[in-house]
Amino acid sequence: MGWPNQYRLLLSGLAYLLLERLRRVYLKRTTFAHAQVSTIRLKLLKIGAVITRNTRTVRLMLSSQYPEQDLFLTLASKLVPG
Repeated sequence: MGWPNQYRLLLSGLAYLLLERLRRVYLKRTTFAHAQVSTIRLKLLKIGAVITRNTRTVRLMLSSQYPEQDLFLTLASKLVPG
């Protein structure tokens, strides 16, 4: 196995661990408390949004029809300082 494949495997393993930690720590009393990593990825991270960037701020505009919007915003406020 070459270095690029090993690096890709390392990154995917770290991403899995990060999502597992997110589920265990931040999604405790939610509907995603016992969800699989693929479900969390599909329903919380793989979403459509418009991102606008200013000199000092980054704005994320979610669809008003996004069913997990409240949970997403709660998680974002816990994970992003300020």
